[in-house]
Amino acid sequence: MRAKWSFSALKQYINCPRQYNEVKRLQKFTQPVSEQMRYGTDVHEALERYGRDNEPLPKFYKKFQPMVDSLLNIPGKKYFEYQMALTEDKQACGFDDSNYWVRGIADLMIVDEDTAFIIDYKTGSAKYPDMKQLKLMSLMAFEHVPHIKTARAGLLFLAHNAFIADEFRAEDKDTLWEAFSQDLLRLDMSIEHDRWQPNPTPLCGWCPVTTCEFYTKGRR
Repeated sequence: MRAKWSFSALKQYINCPRQYNEVKRLQKFTQPVSEQMRYGTDVHEALERYGRDNEPLPKFYKKFQPMVDSLLNIPGKKYFEYQMALTEDKQACGFDDSNYWVRGIADLMIVDEDTAFIIDYKTGSAKYPDMKQLKLMSLMAFEHVPHIKTARAGLLFLAHNAFIADEFRAEDKDTLWEAFSQDLLRLDMSIEHDRWQPNPTPLCGWCPVTTCEFYTKGRR
């Protein structure tokens, strides 16, 4: 069986195979929760409650309301924090099914006839948007809601009032999956041969894998 993955897990592997293995697979180390991560979680939870339950936003997050309202005004059935997973043969399955291969959560998905609007909220910088996340969410949506023909997906950078979007078609699924094939092949090879090369960067000093020989170089 191939490696189970998510967009964030694959990105962690690409950034540093050793960190991925030590943190994600072996769970020898824990990624500390930073203030930025905690803030992102709080914002996501507040926006979920606002959209799903009509719960007022906390005053510090009300500045995001006009941006979110413009999305909530899109007609269609709305799904909040919508969990999706696929098996290895790319068939829809339950998020916690033992045979899942890939899974992810769409912050907001709106289905209007044969079109899905998929939105991912971002609380960080808009400088280097990673559009592959939208591609993966769209691919999973095509399987979970089979009548969807088009996915209009976007990253909403809340702090910057920026919306970066792309459009994908179900008829192009095979081509869209190719965006992940090489990285997934590398991951499977790492697991097969149990080889996890470090990828030293200036951020190594803040890595949770304190046993790595590159750990102190970024901090001192």
